[in-house]
Amino acid sequence: MVMTRPRKRADIQREFWLRIRSGESITDAAASMGFHRQTVTRWFRKTGGVTPSLVKPPSGRYLSFEEREMIGMRYAAKCSIREIARQLDRAPSTVKREIDRGYSKTSGNRRYYTPTYAQAKAEERAQRPKDSKLATNERLRSYVQDQLKRNLSPQQIAGRLKVDFPDDEEMRVSHESIYRSLYVQTRGSLKRELARHLRTGRSLRKPNRTADKRRGRIPGMVNVSERPPEADTRKVPGHWEGDLIMGKDGATAIGTLVERASGFVMLLHLPDGHSAMQVQDAIVEKMGQLPELLRRSLTWDQGKELTRHVQIAAATGLKVYFCDPHSPWQRGSNENTNGLLRQYFPKGTDLSLHGPGILDLVATELNDRPRKRHGYATPAEKLQQLLSNEQPENPGVARTP
Repeated sequence: MVMTRPRKRADIQREFWLRIRSGESITDAAASMGFHRQTVTRWFRKTGGVTPSLVKPPSGRYLSFEEREMIGMRYAAKCSIREIARQLDRAPSTVKREIDRGYSKTSGNRRYYTPTYAQAKAEERAQRPKDSKLATNERLRSYVQDQLKRNLSPQQIAGRLKVDFPDDEEMRVSHESIYRSLYVQTRGSLKRELARHLRTGRSLRKPNRTADKRRGRIPGMVNVSERPPEADTRKVPGHWEGDLIMGKDGATAIGTLVERASGFVMLLHLPDGHSAMQVQDAIVEKMGQLPELLRRSLTWDQGKELTRHVQIAAATGLKVYFCDPHSPWQRGSNENTNGLLRQYFPKGTDLSLHGPGILDLVATELNDRPRKRHGYATPAEKLQQLLSNEQPENPGVARTP
């Protein structure tokens, strides 16, 4: 009869987190592993949805349980430490320290090296409390808290630290550390209520994706594949992506326009509805505020609200292109921005309550957010730079919108 070693708790939880990180739901992971859903949900909530270091696969730097079992057998057989080290391809000093640490008392005063005891002690040492940088550096913690209250993402905060404190290595923290401090509440961590300033507003780290809905075809539309290559390079300003974010029951909406090269945002006020005529009027009015240099093209999905794209093109000078069905990545800048905007305009709310002044304030806040792809410059700064580069060829353009 072959005896199998019972699976350790760390191994079980490691398998659970690997399943979650590969895309399995909590319910599916629980069913596959033979656990009740409430059990694995407790594991998930305990860490705020962040993979704990305990369940990450051990590196080759540390002895494995199998190696400790080998040490136990060879040591009991009176093998020398150097011989055990040769068989494990480890340094003799490593084996010597392991044996000294892994002694456990039995009857009387006799002591034996016990692999299970040694493994348990090693895991205990690995879990020892370690103060995070945010817990020990009050100045850094205050800066991060202030930036979170400005609705900056952890990645933007981590990048902006290098811009605001270029010569101060103490003012550095990774975006992952900020997330962990928010979701895993320990001594000195960031206050959990600050998580509501994140894009998702969730108190747990949890993916949430929904598929796009198929739209009916629009007469005379031109496919995005025919858009000029300069729009794809993101080096020439004036190419826009647009969409609507919908309110409760689809009754209200806000139009969103994002300039591809800079990420500059403009919002369309649609208080009376989002019919094709109303969207046309809003786009024509907003684009009319821009210099001709910033009116090259507009890419939209196949929503019926842009049925009057021919009239929009004639009034603004924009060339209008449409994405393929189920292809939101073809206007990825706009999709990303719409996700950010949900922080200000949650789903299931009446979006007509937000006047043009509120929309302009929100757009200004987004345009003042540092972006990683711009070296943590803001969209407003990037657009100004792009316009300055175009200035010699277009002397009539002197300012950003």
